[in-house]
Amino acid sequence: MELLLQHGGQVSQTDQHGVTPLGIAAEYSHAEVLELLIKHGADVNAQAPNGDSVLYDAAGSGNPDCIDILLQHGANPNIHNLSSQLPIHRAAYEGHYLALRILIPITTRRALRLSGHSPIHSAADGGHAHCLELLLQKGFDINALLAPHISENYGDMRKSPLYFAVSNGDATCTEMLLKSGAKPDLDPLCCLLVAVRSGRYEIVKLLLAAKANVNCYFTAVNDTVFPTALQYCLKDEVMMRLLLNNGYDAEKCFCCNHDDDWDDLTESDYSQHQEEKVAVSLFLSFLRRPSGDI
Repeated sequence: MELLLQHGGQVSQTDQHGVTPLGIAAEYSHAEVLELLIKHGADVNAQAPNGDSVLYDAAGSGNPDCIDILLQHGANPNIHNLSSQLPIHRAAYEGHYLALRILIPITTRRALRLSGHSPIHSAADGGHAHCLELLLQKGFDINALLAPHISENYGDMRKSPLYFAVSNGDATCTEMLLKSGAKPDLDPLCCLLVAVRSGRYEIVKLLLAAKANVNCYFTAVNDTVFPTALQYCLKDEVMMRLLLNNGYDAEKCFCCNHDDDWDDLTESDYSQHQEEKVAVSLFLSFLRRPSGDI
């Protein structure tokens, strides 16, 4: 590095991805190279075309020495990339505890608010219980919700940190979040439905113990009173029994809010009959089938 710099090497030159030498050194945890580049005028707040800052790259590597060097020379921890990610989010997602400890007190609440998501989301998504515990100790909201501009990037419209842990099948982080006060019914597609659909018995038990609504609905795919969760476990007797033993309203399985005569049904009639319950003989016959036919 010294020879290259002495013979005209440019500290601001970027590679094919638009990353400066300082960003590469930060990504690969080369503290001595960082100091040398900074000494020769490298920009500690340089950003790649995707918005990743040098400090963001250092947070990804998790080297506390590199982070300290950058901060001592004026690196800004509140610069977000094009995905609204801050260095603190990267450290939490990667599970870099020491880096996270450094970044927590210097990341502003305003920067976090503008980013639209909490490092709690990142730690839960990465599956790092020790980082979750640290963030909770520092007062981060366990029930923080994704801002609309972040949530809309997910097809399932997820919002809560708990959803990330449940959708990843992470029982350890799910249990920690629930014990710390995470609410299980904050997402449009409730966490319980996600766990049931994935066949995660342990997580379903944890959610039910935390008083998750066993009779929840996902209205985007369901316009009847037929319970949504049962649609996800019709072929799973163990899961079905687990739900029924925890307060499932089995009566709704035999009710329908649609009239039999669709030809004569007007829009006003449909609205009037929304709450009517009509026995569904077809479903009855389905349930009476031998288990081998299901």
